[in-house]
Amino acid sequence: MIPGATYAAFVVTAMLFVVIPGPSVLFVIGRALSLGRIGALLSVLGNALGFLVQITAVALGLGVLIERSLVLFTIVKITGALFLMYLGIQAIRHRTRGVASSDDATPVSRWRSLTEGMVVGATNPKSVVFFIAVLPQFVTPTTGNVSLQLFLLGLTFATLALLSDSVWALGASTARHWFARSPRRIEALGAGGGVAMIGLGGAMAISGAKT
Repeated sequence: MIPGATYAAFVVTAMLFVVIPGPSVLFVIGRALSLGRIGALLSVLGNALGFLVQITAVALGLGVLIERSLVLFTIVKITGALFLMYLGIQAIRHRTRGVASSDDATPVSRWRSLTEGMVVGATNPKSVVFFIAVLPQFVTPTTGNVSLQLFLLGLTFATLALLSDSVWALGASTARHWFARSPRRIEALGAGGGVAMIGLGGAMAISGAKT
């Protein structure tokens, strides 16, 4: 289906893209500081599932439509930015809940942590650009179904992102636990995570279109 050398080259390219901190990484760090380990890991899983929505769209040909339409791309970008800002505001509003929670408790339901992560992943403009601009470069039309190749490459990216973001989540949540020894520190940390998400959402909203 996909030649081994081509697939290996894609994995290297995807890893370079994944490890560079972007919307997903900063989102995960903010969630870890606000919600703790389980909330952050569920957000990571949801984020990866959200990527699958984009991957499926690209595999079915919608990616090309988004790439060519400034309006559609802008809608995706602004939706994701506003949602991140909303999550940041919620983290600040409910920052005191983290004081009374245990190390692994979350101030929101696990299902909500998962679904919110999915929304962020599905509307992440950085991954949209990657899937549209990069995935097709590693497709070999003569070796089989192009849509299936696109989906497999995208699934590989989502898996790498899941692993990388989980490391970020665990690291940030570990720091959160250290600060949790002081109620005031954890309050400030939860608020800081919210501020980080608001700032990230604002930066996404005002960043240049399709780059």
